[in-house]
Amino acid sequence: MKKLLIPVLLIFALALTACGGGSANTEGSKETNAPSSNGQTEQAGQTDSGTFIYESENGPVEVPKNPQRVVVLTRFLTGNVMLLNVPLVGVDEMSKTNPKFEEQLKDVEAVSDESLEKIMELEPDLIIGQDGIKNIDKLKQIAPTVIYTYGKLNYFDLEIEIGKLLNKEEEARAWTVDFKQRLEKAGEEIKAKIGENKTITVIETFNKQLYVYGYNFGRGTELLYNELGFKLPPKVEEAVKKDGYFALSTEVLDEYTGDYIVFSKNADEDNSFQNTSTYKNLDAVKNNHVLEADAKSFYFNDPLSLEYQLKFFTEQLLGQ
Repeated sequence: MKKLLIPVLLIFALALTACGGGSANTEGSKETNAPSSNGQTEQAGQTDSGTFIYESENGPVEVPKNPQRVVVLTRFLTGNVMLLNVPLVGVDEMSKTNPKFEEQLKDVEAVSDESLEKIMELEPDLIIGQDGIKNIDKLKQIAPTVIYTYGKLNYFDLEIEIGKLLNKEEEARAWTVDFKQRLEKAGEEIKAKIGENKTITVIETFNKQLYVYGYNFGRGTELLYNELGFKLPPKVEEAVKKDGYFALSTEVLDEYTGDYIVFSKNADEDNSFQNTSTYKNLDAVKNNHVLEADAKSFYFNDPLSLEYQLKFFTEQLLGQ
């Protein structure tokens, strides 16, 4: 009976919003907010309700202190929530099919910003999305909704921010400290083995097109070009300045290839370029400096994906 009532209640709430110009997502006024012990602000009189005011990039949002039914509508943040062991009831389809997430998400529903009825049935107490998602006003009627802009924060700061939202800032900060230490150690070991100032090219095929990737574009680029100390080949650095990636033909691949290649390989794509003489004659190929990774596990830059990527690079480059 409860589920049958939800769509009716939502329609009624939306109608009220349209008529009154208000929002059913309570954000709290500044004069009713009081500082809390964790650095956030807490709405006066709301302590017993189990909520607090989270200062999102789009303004204050009243959110649960201990969320138990979270929906994440962007594949870029699913792993951030999973790291902190907060219960998920809905995620995007790409997160569901990530081989590294499949087991943990097997009982979680696949949803999108357009599947409002399905999201309502899940009865979330918090929705997390990416800037630009559809139906934002309708989602706010279902549950408190917090939006993040991709790339606005580096992956360390983003995890801390997610920690603040989920009331697990301490755990998030502990992860960042530990991961930075492990990254530094791995970078030193890799440089000691293969030498300083090595260049690396990250490639991937999509829809029969070959691409190279630059800084902070998933696929391990965050680690490779920052903490692990690799450099982009000069031609790649120039090519990816505008969009962060660049489409090229196999014939000119040698001009964009570094000392090493990371091939984020999707077995479902056309990877026939590997059979060409151009590819086979690349120095990185002849020197056995090609690191092939499963693209579906390698796309993202959330903490769990970064953990996997660090392990992959360490094992591949140090021969463990």
